[in-house]
Amino acid sequence: MGAQDARNARALPASAGEPGPGLIEDLVAANHILCAERVLDGFGHVSVRHDRDANRFLLSRNMAPALVTAGDIVEFDLDGNPVNANGRPLYLEISIHGAIYKARPDVMAIVHSHSHSVIPFGVTGSRLRPVFHMAAFLGNGAPIFEIRTEAGMTDLLIRNNELGDSLARSLGDSSVVLMRGHGSTAVGNSLQQAVFRAVYAETNARLQADASKLGPITFLAPEEAEKATETIDACIGRSWDLWKRNVSQDK
Repeated sequence: MGAQDARNARALPASAGEPGPGLIEDLVAANHILCAERVLDGFGHVSVRHDRDANRFLLSRNMAPALVTAGDIVEFDLDGNPVNANGRPLYLEISIHGAIYKARPDVMAIVHSHSHSVIPFGVTGSRLRPVFHMAAFLGNGAPIFEIRTEAGMTDLLIRNNELGDSLARSLGDSSVVLMRGHGSTAVGNSLQQAVFRAVYAETNARLQADASKLGPITFLAPEEAEKATETIDACIGRSWDLWKRNVSQDK
């Protein structure tokens, strides 16, 4: 190893070590599930906080989520620096993940998607709000991140930590934040919960759009949303087990 190689090696953040049993397997499954449920396609990504160090997270290298395998998972610090990329290409929007993990210690997993039915709610005056109990986590409605306010004219991507911090501020203590003209980001206190929220945010968006054609919508009241969220959160393992089985059978 030459002198420059040695300096580069020393500059890499330290690894938190091998994740606990099943975490990488579940992260791979999450990528496949989100594609199967049409939340992700060739784009978008899902991460999970490292279970041995809250200052590290796991995310695949830059690739189509449906093709992700265990060998594609890269470890990062919260500034988005890779621990073990080994020259592999990385997603442009790593800052989405690191910034939210910094701002929200309660968040254990993050899904960023371009989920089609959600997009209209980020570009119109219609706020994404829960129309049924499975999406009660939307509470009073998903906030919207407007990148023009922070950076003027851009390609809409969260390319640096400053924009990531701005997105995290827009998210606040919500479960989902919409990104005008771009997509959305869902968070959860577990990988299973983040996946569940990403899937049902998309479902709620379709239902809300359909309901708006029929007449005025009776949304969940805040107290209903709170009670329903508590009930549904206790049951999301049922959906996860089904989704994971389905993507396993597809192999």
